[in-house]
Amino acid sequence: MRNVLILGATGQIAQWVIPALASRPDTALTLLLRDAKKLTGQEPANAQVVIGSVLDKKLLKDAMAGQEIVYANLTGEDLDKQAQAVIAAMQAAGVRRLVFVLSLGIYDEVPGKFGEWNNATIGEDLKPFRRAADLIEASGLDYTILRPAWLTDEDEVDYKLTAKGRPFKGTVVSRKSVADLIAKVIESPELHVGENLGMNKPGSDGDKPYFM
Repeated sequence: MRNVLILGATGQIAQWVIPALASRPDTALTLLLRDAKKLTGQEPANAQVVIGSVLDKKLLKDAMAGQEIVYANLTGEDLDKQAQAVIAAMQAAGVRRLVFVLSLGIYDEVPGKFGEWNNATIGEDLKPFRRAADLIEASGLDYTILRPAWLTDEDEVDYKLTAKGRPFKGTVVSRKSVADLIAKVIESPELHVGENLGMNKPGSDGDKPYFM
């Protein structure tokens, strides 16, 4: 049985990941979320629900016990503090595999006019995301960091990856595409270990996302 802890389980990407794992008889999910009101009542049979914050040390310690993989779908001005709490809990519990979703632009890696627009639009908001990435990379954990482009709700799986240190490509990617990669890593944890990956939809280059 593969035990998977999903942090921020009501997030829009997580809502694609959870159904992809729901029918797997070899997978047990623990869904951690802050707001019980966001529960739908249709959570999968292979899932247990924990209500609370990753900054609650005891709650996170208890949720982390027995897990094999942690997928974090977190955000906020204190994202670096949340990441540090997750790292500490994983290290204490001996859990090594982490998938963490961050954002494009944290390394000023987006070129051209789109990069200028992106930095002007969300540059300040990305500072805790960058600090979180630095903490994760220094943690010694078996991490995969994902840096998706601007997210869409398109019902499609269509994406390419760019490595850290390479110019970011494209402007958008679907949440379903990001979820597809996360589910693949959870199913095959040896994939993309130690990698920090940009994600974009091929052919979506432009000065800004099409919906802005």
